[in-house]
Amino acid sequence: MAQPFLRGFPLYLLTFALSLGSFLMVLDYSIANVSLPYIAGDLAVSNNDGTWVITMFAIGNAIVLPMSGWLANQFGSVRVMVGSTALFTLASWLCAASFSFPMLVLMRFLQGVVSGPMLPMSQSLLLLNHPPESRKQALAFWQTIIVVGPIIGPILGGWICQDSVWPWIFYINLPVGTFCFLIVFFLLKNRETSLDKQHLDWTGFALLCFAIIPLQIFLDRGEQYDWFHSKIIVFLAVVAAVSFIALIWREWNHPKPLIDLKLFKIKTFAAMTFALAVSYMLFFSAVVLTPLWLQTRMGYDSLNAGLVVAPMGIVSACTSMLIERTMVKVGEKPLLFLSFIFFASVFFYTATFTTDVSFEKISLSRFFLGIAIAFYVIPLFTLSVKDIPRDKLSMASGIFFFFRSVASAVGTSLFVYFWDRRSIFYHSRLIESTTPYNDLTNEAFSLFEHLEMPKEAAREQLNILLDQQAYMLGLNDIFYLMGWCYLGLALLLLFLKTKQLNGEGALHKKTAFE
Repeated sequence: MAQPFLRGFPLYLLTFALSLGSFLMVLDYSIANVSLPYIAGDLAVSNNDGTWVITMFAIGNAIVLPMSGWLANQFGSVRVMVGSTALFTLASWLCAASFSFPMLVLMRFLQGVVSGPMLPMSQSLLLLNHPPESRKQALAFWQTIIVVGPIIGPILGGWICQDSVWPWIFYINLPVGTFCFLIVFFLLKNRETSLDKQHLDWTGFALLCFAIIPLQIFLDRGEQYDWFHSKIIVFLAVVAAVSFIALIWREWNHPKPLIDLKLFKIKTFAAMTFALAVSYMLFFSAVVLTPLWLQTRMGYDSLNAGLVVAPMGIVSACTSMLIERTMVKVGEKPLLFLSFIFFASVFFYTATFTTDVSFEKISLSRFFLGIAIAFYVIPLFTLSVKDIPRDKLSMASGIFFFFRSVASAVGTSLFVYFWDRRSIFYHSRLIESTTPYNDLTNEAFSLFEHLEMPKEAAREQLNILLDQQAYMLGLNDIFYLMGWCYLGLALLLLFLKTKQLNGEGALHKKTAFE
């Protein structure tokens, strides 16, 4: 007999604990980014080597994410969630206590592995323990929290490293993680999900590892090794591509797959996973590129670069409940369509920025981007599980968040590469026009001469200014492209039908919202 749903204070406490645990996990994706120079300097490695701190966490996380469904069937969703949160807290302490760079890299990989199931398990446990009438509200709160994490990460990381030492970016996880796993354990220890034990598909697991590890290294190190001009990068790309193809073929035809790809027969799940992959690739790349541009080309320090984008997270967090109530009245699909239009408008507006753009104007653009996020997150995640049977929630969530993880990695590498190439193109064009016959060039050198700047220093300063302009123009092109991509997603959304499948693709069991 099914257990009654939680209600009242225990339900609110569970929702808060699961959301906070998920927040910690996504926070650790981005908090280390701005801390890399401090970590590299303290542990006596180069900044390029320091990026392994991010790469290894991403690899460990991506390997385990799609296995979440198998882990839930094998051990139970509650045990997996409690164990993951406890081990994540322990791994955070080990990261902070690392006395050498190899130890830190190894602990970050461990932290990524044990945190893999946290997002899928927290989502499925929320839906399984909330009564039907409050599931959308709970999902709205949880979804907003996990989107705010990557936004707050650079702000918090910059503040900690400026006012303290880098180990505290991991130490802050200890009290919060302990609180989360204790609350989830005591509230759900007698509410374990049903088990469906089966042997691990070791061949599928090996293919998954051979697909993920080369792909992540290929994406993170491609720029350093000049992409396909390097035999190492070509080898990694081939191994990843072949392994992915073999993995898809095996899991589709396996009677008890590690990753149930037949869930893609559910049209809403397939469509929302595609929409997530493309839209999150664009959104997360924008989240990465903006602070990077501000810090490398506009003279912002890490803290101010975080503060200028802070309105994005604040607005989306404050409007989540309002969006949920609106969604009940107008439906998920119209709100998601509106969010894509909003994203496109914000990116087209951002594409008009110049190097004279003010702090206030950038903050305003992030404010409107926060509104777009609020309209985007809740309908997308709700539609993704709308037609998923309740016993398939953990598997579907793992696959969904796996695509989210891969999309963010691919998007970041892809758009940073495009930004560099467009900036080089614009720099060469600007250099071509910088001649003695150009009035602006002569005015610039006259100003430098008035400031009694030596000729060599004047040329260097002019090159810096041209470089700043080139990177601004390159970024404008990127945001312009992103705007058109979002318009394309809005158009595709018009063809989506959210009615459940009948026939072979149907799964005639209760869905997440029934």
